[in-house]
Amino acid sequence: MTGRPIRVLLAEDQGMMRGALALLLGMEDDIEVVAQVAAGDAILDAALAHRPDVALLDIELPGRSGLDAAADLRVRVPDCRVLILTTFGRPGYLRRAMEAGATGFLVKDGPVEELAAAVRRVLAGETVVDPALATAALSAGPNPLTTRESDVLKASADGATVADIAAALHLSESTVRNYLSSAIGKTGTRNRMEALREARHQGWL
Repeated sequence: MTGRPIRVLLAEDQGMMRGALALLLGMEDDIEVVAQVAAGDAILDAALAHRPDVALLDIELPGRSGLDAAADLRVRVPDCRVLILTTFGRPGYLRRAMEAGATGFLVKDGPVEELAAAVRRVLAGETVVDPALATAALSAGPNPLTTRESDVLKASADGATVADIAAALHLSESTVRNYLSSAIGKTGTRNRMEALREARHQGWL
């Protein structure tokens, strides 16, 4: 560091939480929040405009998930470290975050001092992960669903029929049924709605 503050981009869709985080981080002598966004599809543009050192991203955001945005940043703003901060400490999310290039993953119920320290540590090149979540992720193993099985499960939300899913994904109905059956088997559930809930619970979707 050259003595200037650590520049942080903050992506959080809940206004009160975003404001509180910005205020608390801004109280640190060596941290400056240079951009705040409420939607995932605004992250890349904000990062390109403000060139933050660290992007602090929620996962479940309107427009684009924080995990997808992390992958964008890795390609377009490679000098920006990504720290995921989420309510949902799901093992699958951690694995996906690391695959997307994130170097930190914390849950929101930790103390703000821990968050400020994590910002400094990821900028210094360390990987910072909530210990309990790291243990859970290791025991949970990798995501068993293929990309296509995941796509079909996501498309089955909101009561979509097999015909709806087939049309949306440009697949045959028999292929959709095969993917759904495989996803149900891999998640150890009884039907596609249970499979969808379980996959989301594990952080695979």
